[in-house]
Parts: sequence; structure tokens; C-alpha cells
Amino acid sequence: MNRSNTFIFGRRWTVQLTFAIGISLVVIFSIIPAIGIFAISFTDIRSLPFLPTHWVGLENYRTFFSSAQIAYNLHALKNTFVFAIAVTLFQNVLALFIAVLLNQRLRGRNFARAVVFMPTILGVTVVGLIFSLIFNPSGGPAASVWKSLGASSAFFGDPHLAMTLVIVVQVWSGIGVAVVIYLAGLQAIPQELYEVASIDGATRWQKLRQVTYPLLAPSVTANTLLCIIGSLQSYQLIYVLTGPSNPATQVLSLAIFTQGFGGSQGGSVQSQGYAASISIVQFIIVMIVSVATLTYLRRKETAL
Repeated sequence: MNRSNTFIFGRRWTVQLTFAIGISLVVIFSIIPAIGIFAISFTDIRSLPFLPTHWVGLENYRTFFSSAQIAYNLHALKNTFVFAIAVTLFQNVLALFIAVLLNQRLRGRNFARAVVFMPTILGVTVVGLIFSLIFNPSGGPAASVWKSLGASSAFFGDPHLAMTLVIVVQVWSGIGVAVVIYLAGLQAIPQELYEVASIDGATRWQKLRQVTYPLLAPSVTANTLLCIIGSLQSYQLIYVLTGPSNPATQVLSLAIFTQGFGGSQGGSVQSQGYAASISIVQFIIVMIVSVATLTYLRRKETAL
């Protein structure tokens, strides 16, 4: 029996070593912490020193679904889905539109690509500071424009406007990665297919529908999945822009952070054990949504 056949990569030990290191990193930084969070969700652990920790069984999960908490948690869950759906929809549509434009032979195309990608390299705090200054209700540029229209608003403090503004900022800050993925997909489409379509008399819409869209479907799947998973877990930008306890922008991830590190939420006393139980509920929701989205988009790809 040839021993090299017992290994995935044969005798290429460098590839095996790289694979082993990668698996080790995933286990150390993903699997073990996930198991730890699951275990913590069955305790009443708190950050205060000298307090004993007890196993409480399903008590944290019962608290999450209790009549005292369910209204607050459903409100956070609704905001989470509104935020994720809106960001995924607008970010993908805008990114695809920009990618199609930047894929043309235009003067300054490379500079335009760099400008579009620039928000991605900025930190969350920097992005938050920039838009906090822009939408400063006491003399910011947006307030001046608003005033010229005879209106006034607290912007991120306005319960009717805060979520919309946060979605706009999130789309702006994350659109660079989506554009890069769509550009890579567009440039991988052979130009010969467009030439054949032109010879057959296809219009621009027919080329887009019959050539571009089917071959760009894997990029749509990748962007949609990345965006919806990221949005369901996002809280940093919301925290920086609107604070930890604004009901208009309260999402499940922010509730986990504030419950674990920033104080009580929804009338529940601060507890890392309870925060861990919320994160397990969030993990199940994200997993179900991700698998359903991936299954649907893969079937669409096959149908195309």
C-alpha cells in the first residue's frame, strides 16, 4: 500500500503543516471559545469579584423568553432583521451598480476604485466620529441643510430617523468589499460571450440578463451571504453612533455587549451568563438564516 495515499495532500509536508496550523487556529479561536460560551450560558457568572458562580441550568434561557423580557428582546430582534435586510439590499444594489460603472473603460478608473474602497479601511470609531460630526445637531453640515429647509432634527437622537441614518452609514462603510467582489466577478466573464451576443443581435438588457447575471450569480451569493451574516452580528457602529441604550437602534448584538460589559438591559441585571445565553440564541438565528439564504441562492444559481 502506498503510504502517500493515506494523506490528503500526499507527501507535501508544507501543505499539511499549513493545513494543520489553520485547523489549530480555528479550534483555538473559534471552537473552544464557542464551547466555553455555551457552558457559561448555564451559569450566573458576573464580572463582580468574589461573587460565587453557580450552575443555573436553563434559567438564563427562561429569562430571555420570560414575559418580563420577551417584549424587549422581540423589539431588538425586529430591529436586527430590519437592519440586516436593509443593509444587505441597499449595499448589494449600490455595489453592483458601482462595479458595473467601474468596469467600464473610464479615465481615472483606478482612482475611483480606490475612493470607493477607502471607507473599508477606516476603523469603526473613525467612521462613527466622521458621521457624528456631519450629523451634529448643533451646527453640523447636515443640521445647516436641515435648517435651510425650515426643519430641525436630533438625527441619531431622533427615534424616527436614527435607524435609517445608521443603515446609511453601515452601507457606506462596507460597500468597498462588495464592489471588489462584484468587480472580480465581472472581470472573470469572457468578453467573447459579449461579442457572440452582439453578433446575434442581443440588446444591452439581453446581454445583462442572459450573460452577465448568470455568470455573476456566485458573486451575488457571496456578497449576500457575507452581508447578511455581518449585519446580523453588527453592533459596533450602532454603539458609536447612537449609544448603548437607544431603543430605536437596539439590536440583539448590542444587547449582548451591553448586558455582558456595559450594564443591564431591558430591566435585567448585568450578567455574563445571561449575555452568553442571548449570544447562543443569536447564533441559532444567524445559522438558520445563513443556511436558508445559501440554499435558496445556490438553487437560483443552478436554475440560471
